[in-house]
Amino acid sequence: MTDQPELRGQSAAVHTASRAGGQVPGHLTGGSGSSLTGKVMPAEEAAAFIAPGDHVGMSGFTGFGHPKAVPAALVRRAAEATARGDRFAVSVWTGSSTAPELDGALAAVDGIDLRMPYQSDPVTRAKINDGSLDYLDVHLSHVAQMVAEGFFGHLDVALVEVAGITPDGALIPSSSVGNNSAWLDAADRVILEVNSWQLPELEGMHDIYYGTALPPDRTPIPILRPSDRIGEPYLRCSPDKIVAVVPTNAPDYATPARPMDSASELIAGHVVDFLTHEVRHGRLPATLPPLQSGVGNVTNAVLAGLGRGSFPPLTAYTEVVQDGMLRLLRSGAMTVASATAFSLSEDGLADLRANIGGYRGQIILRSQEISNHPEVIRRLGCLAMNGMVEADIYGNVNSTHVMGSSMLNGIGGSGDFARNAYVAMFLSPSTVKDGTISCIVPMASHVDHTEHDVHVIITEQGVADLRGLPPRHRAQKIIDQCAHPAYRAALQDYLDRATATAPGKHTPHLLGEAFAWHMRYLQEGTMRPA
Repeated sequence: MTDQPELRGQSAAVHTASRAGGQVPGHLTGGSGSSLTGKVMPAEEAAAFIAPGDHVGMSGFTGFGHPKAVPAALVRRAAEATARGDRFAVSVWTGSSTAPELDGALAAVDGIDLRMPYQSDPVTRAKINDGSLDYLDVHLSHVAQMVAEGFFGHLDVALVEVAGITPDGALIPSSSVGNNSAWLDAADRVILEVNSWQLPELEGMHDIYYGTALPPDRTPIPILRPSDRIGEPYLRCSPDKIVAVVPTNAPDYATPARPMDSASELIAGHVVDFLTHEVRHGRLPATLPPLQSGVGNVTNAVLAGLGRGSFPPLTAYTEVVQDGMLRLLRSGAMTVASATAFSLSEDGLADLRANIGGYRGQIILRSQEISNHPEVIRRLGCLAMNGMVEADIYGNVNSTHVMGSSMLNGIGGSGDFARNAYVAMFLSPSTVKDGTISCIVPMASHVDHTEHDVHVIITEQGVADLRGLPPRHRAQKIIDQCAHPAYRAALQDYLDRATATAPGKHTPHLLGEAFAWHMRYLQEGTMRPA
């Protein structure tokens, strides 16, 4: 990572667009970009533009495109403040989760007052759940609008990684877009990290749309196909707002790979069978509508299964490009993937870097308010596939909390897609923790996606298509098709007794007993009936 005081004022670190042709000029040639040459400085000096209590909008989405150097400087400032008996902390706003050296490192030194809109770091999670760090869990498509409306307060600083700066001052986006355009628009001060590790071939991959507005001036988003480009390949920012340019050379954070297991393979097979059934019955076209998928071994298994099926050519309109999508693009089974970021394992990252010339024309990276926009999702008829913590027998899904009160990661974009998808599928093994926890429960301990937004639940046990079914019929199908055999009899007994004795027969529940399922695990370490 380049962070040396002697680089101050050296514009060689501020890469221009011509580096894509193999040249890295030693100066910016005129235009508004030349005004930035005197703002090149090391991370420690740039971090001084961030004051305690500031709201800081940082780039980054699932470990890609996050700032690397200035957060490390903020960690050092926070640690030094603690040593003096003082505290240095800021509010951190991002696109999504970032990386351990940002989220985890800042949280570990109590350098974060408030975090939003999504995180997946274990240190941050622990701080949230012990009450020492405030957390706002927000639908990802809502963030930019809520920032414009001022609900989170005023944005003091935008800290954004870019892949380069053109001679006329345009910013070449990095390996994620997220909320960067919103941060650059809203912030008083802008700090740019120019990361020369990022590939020059990223230039031109992005589609940054500046046509959104608040009511009553809102107009349609003119995307009719995932391949449509409606914006421009660069981020805009007035040079007058840029207070520092920090040269870096540091890699993105590759997500540790989780191997596919038997459960994920079975779930993938059920998804392929379900979609094949829908095509056969005329409810889906033979070439499927665009795919959206969450991250993880289950969805990578599903993508692999779809690539082997009779559906190609596939397309994707989603949040992140993950390993499975790269394989589909490389094989020709998928023609285009529209997203806001990459989310790759080490192998996937190596693949991207080795073959980016081919991927460059197949991948479009957009701002997350567009990648997750309800209007576009509904128009395209996306097929949404997301994970869950648990589902109850009536089809309500919890995707964020453990045992009702402890935050896991957050809702992310699953709600954006589930509520607006043509088909909203939730995928999960039927049990976790070596079978001691059932992912199908009488009543979800927390609800993120109500029964009205959940069309299909799929576990390794089977498929429950809930469309068109009243509550008790949904319950029977979920128990029969999705629950693990070790829990099926107890769930059936619960449904039968609730149906017989609950005061209301529409969605019958025995409230005390429903929550006893969760309490049993807290007290005994298992949900399994005695």
